[in-house]
Amino acid sequence: MYHASSAIETRTTGEISPLLPHHSAASFGDEELREKLERNLLRKLDAKLSILILIYDFHDSTNLSAARLRGFEEDLHLNGSQFATVLSILYIGYIILQIPSNMALNYIGRPSLYLPGCMAIWGIMSCLTGAATTYFGVLCTRFFLGFVEAAFFPGALFLISKWYKRNELSQRTAYLSSGSLIASATGSLIASGILGIMDNNLGVATWRWLFFIEGGLTVFVALCAAFILPDFPETSSGWLSPAERTLAIQRMQEENHSSTTSSDHNQLKTQLDGLRSAVSDPKVWWLAATLASLTFSLSWNAYFPSIMATIGYSPTVTLLLCAPPWFVATAIAITVSRHSDHAGERCWHITFSMVIGIAGFTLARSTMNATIRYISLFFIAQSYTGHICFLAWASGTVSQTPAKRAVALALMNSVSSVGNVCGSYIWPTKWGPEYNHSFLICTFANALSIAMCWAFRKHLANLNKAAAKKEALDNGVEGYRYIL
Repeated sequence: MYHASSAIETRTTGEISPLLPHHSAASFGDEELREKLERNLLRKLDAKLSILILIYDFHDSTNLSAARLRGFEEDLHLNGSQFATVLSILYIGYIILQIPSNMALNYIGRPSLYLPGCMAIWGIMSCLTGAATTYFGVLCTRFFLGFVEAAFFPGALFLISKWYKRNELSQRTAYLSSGSLIASATGSLIASGILGIMDNNLGVATWRWLFFIEGGLTVFVALCAAFILPDFPETSSGWLSPAERTLAIQRMQEENHSSTTSSDHNQLKTQLDGLRSAVSDPKVWWLAATLASLTFSLSWNAYFPSIMATIGYSPTVTLLLCAPPWFVATAIAITVSRHSDHAGERCWHITFSMVIGIAGFTLARSTMNATIRYISLFFIAQSYTGHICFLAWASGTVSQTPAKRAVALALMNSVSSVGNVCGSYIWPTKWGPEYNHSFLICTFANALSIAMCWAFRKHLANLNKAAAKKEALDNGVEGYRYIL
C-alpha cells in the first residue's frame, strides 16, 4: 500500500529529493485523503503553536506604564523626558539584534530551544528592572531586555510562515498578535491586582513587586514552552506522523514554487544570500517604512494607562478600565483576520481598521467627557487589527525563500522599531491631560500608513499583471501571485 512518506527522501545534507511531487494530491492517494491529512496537520500545529500566544502574553509591554501610576518615576527620580527614554531604549536592542537573531534562528533550525531560551533571559531582565535604583540602572536593564525580546516576535512570525500557507497566515498572525492584545488586557488586570495586594509588602515598593512576580512567571512559562514549541517542518520529529511531516514540507514547496527546503550544503552561504536578497529588494524597504509609520501611529499603547487615567479614576480602577478595550480589540482582530484570509485580500481590511482608529483619535480630541473619551479608546485599540493584517501581508509578500523571509521579517520589524523609539516622545506630560497634539500626530501617521498601503497594492497589482502577460506569451502555467 502506498504511504505518503515514501514520496520523500531526505539526504544527510538535509536536501529534499526531487522525488517529492509538486502541485499534486496524487502522492497522498487522492484529494480527499490529502484534505483529511491536512486537517489533522493543521489541528496539531495550531495546538502546538498556541504556546506562542501565552509567551507573547508575558511580553513586557505595559508594565512600565502600570508602574508609573504607583511611584516608578518618583522612586527613581526621573524627570523631563527620562521616562520616555526608558521606554524607547528597549527598541534600540530590537533594532540592533532582530536581523542577526532571525538569521541565527534559520541557521540553527531549533526554535523550540532558541525562543524559550531568550524568553527565560528576558524574564530575568524583568526581575532586574524591579531591582533598579537609579535612572542609569533601569536604562541598562531595559536596553538588554530589548536584546533578548528582539528574538521573539520576528522569530515567531518566521516560525509560523514556515508552516502555514499565505491564505492561512493572516488568521494565525492574528492569533499570535492577540497575545500582545491579551497581554495589554490581562496585564492591566494582573497589575491592578499586584499593585493593590502587594502594597509595599516586606518594605519593597509596590511597583517593584510587579516586575518581580511577572518576571518569575515569565521564566516558568519559558521552561514549559521548551517542551511544547515545534521546530521547523524539516527539523521536527516525534509529534507528527511521517505522512504529516511529508505533507507539511510539500505544502510549503507548493506555496513557494520551490523544490528544496532551506537546508543547504553551505548553510552560511544560504543565510548571506538571504540577507543580500532581502536588503536589495525595494518591496522589503517599502514594507518596512510602512510598518514604521503604522508602529508610530500605535505609540499610544505604551501610554494607555496614562491616557486612561485622564478620565479621572484611581490607579486601581484605571487599570481595570484598561482591560475591556483590549478584549474587544482582540475579538475584532481575529474576526477581521479570518475574513481577510477567506477573502484573499489585505489592503481593504487594513484600511477599514485604520480609518476607525482615526475616528477614535478625532473623538478623543473633541472632548474630555469621560464616557466619550472611554468609547474613543475602544476605537483606537481596535486599530491593532490593521497592524496584524499588515504583518500577514508583508510575510506573504516576501515568502520566496526561507532565508530571505527570515531576514526580511526581521528587517521590517527592526525598521519599524524606529517608530516605537520616536513614538515614545510624543506623549509628554505637559501635553496632558488632553493630549490633543499626540492624537493629531497619530492621526497623520495613520493616514500616511493607509496611503503607503494603497501605493504598495497598486505596485503588486502591476507585478501580477506583468507575470500573467509573460505566462500568456510563453503558454506557461499560472505561477506565483501576490495577495493584494
